[in-house]
Amino acid sequence: MTAYRIQPDIRLDGYLLRGRATPTVRQLDEVGARADSLREIRGIDFVRSVDRTRYDVIVLACVGGAVQAMLHGLAHAWRGAAARPVVVTGYVGVVYEKLADGLLLRHGADVVLANSRHDADRFREVYRGVSADDGSVVECALPFLGGAPYTGTHTPYTVVFAAQPSVPESRADRTYLLRRAVEHARRHPDREVLIKLRSKPGEHTTHIEELPYQKLAAKAPGGLPANCRLVYGNMGEVLDRTDLMVTVSSTAALESLHRGIPTAVLTDLGIREVLGNHHFLGSGCLASWDELDAGHRPEPDADWLARQGVAADGDYERAFDAARDRVTALRTADRLPPITPYYTPRTAPGYLPGILARHGLDPHGEPLAGHAEAPEETGGLRRVARETVREAARGAYRHGVQRVAPAIRRWGQL
Repeated sequence: MTAYRIQPDIRLDGYLLRGRATPTVRQLDEVGARADSLREIRGIDFVRSVDRTRYDVIVLACVGGAVQAMLHGLAHAWRGAAARPVVVTGYVGVVYEKLADGLLLRHGADVVLANSRHDADRFREVYRGVSADDGSVVECALPFLGGAPYTGTHTPYTVVFAAQPSVPESRADRTYLLRRAVEHARRHPDREVLIKLRSKPGEHTTHIEELPYQKLAAKAPGGLPANCRLVYGNMGEVLDRTDLMVTVSSTAALESLHRGIPTAVLTDLGIREVLGNHHFLGSGCLASWDELDAGHRPEPDADWLARQGVAADGDYERAFDAARDRVTALRTADRLPPITPYYTPRTAPGYLPGILARHGLDPHGEPLAGHAEAPEETGGLRRVARETVREAARGAYRHGVQRVAPAIRRWGQL
């Protein structure tokens, strides 16, 4: 989506870095991700591929550690090259945690996209705070905003609770939120209450979900009422029928506000940094389930919306003009400087090597022995066997995250 926002008329090759957060085919289809080619690949093989294939722009849409590893790998692969692609990345979503950590892991890209004026100011402040170049930061907007503006109440009136994989984290808090959504449905039988889920059990996003709402709903006393159900699918399509968006701190709130849909950011569990709802201070959207049960519809603050890059000036497409101009200027430059991340073996000798090693790279961005020699692809029965083993390993990992780890934590509290 970011690539098409920067330049609509492109050929797009997609590489899915193999790891815990690798999206499934279902997840890709759900969000409408489209590319002219698409394949799963190891990090070191990605570096090899772009080293021998000429691209104009590379968009690194990964978690911070993966971005940092690819920046070092590409810097090593392109050392001394007369020309190279423009490298673009960003810190997408509601940036409420790991601000410094996430941004410094992205430093070194030619362009670091900020979701809003608010984020651009914060991003530059972080880079200046460590005496790193902040010229890469470019203000734009979230790449997945859009859809028809809200025009009025639907039939039936539809309330959507946008769930998050790791916010809140505890079973008690997640059970509480599910219970309140169910109770809202029972209090308002003329309304439809949809619990919008990010992934199915066994799938992952960038955040690990140890207690999926699907499992909590299966154990809900009395089950879910007829007017309350779990839904998947593209968030944009769900928003097409939404009259009230409810969440703790999901980016879905920004998507909803962009369309002018009444949006509530829950205060039931407190306004706390660990929940991320502190990001919405001053928005006018903070509310509790008790208030929503009584018919409250939050009214957002216009100045807050403008600083967050949602519904600002009513012209979303122009939000990417600066990014397009910056990428065009870099593409047409006589020569681009080397990629120089802030983190190096000198500035972060106890942190950087571990990040790079997870992607098969040494502290200087060169493939580690044993990783470089492994073939990029295998064929025939070996490939089938390899896929089977990898799926089994993923299943074991998910079981450990979702079942074993919580049990061990509970035992530790006894």
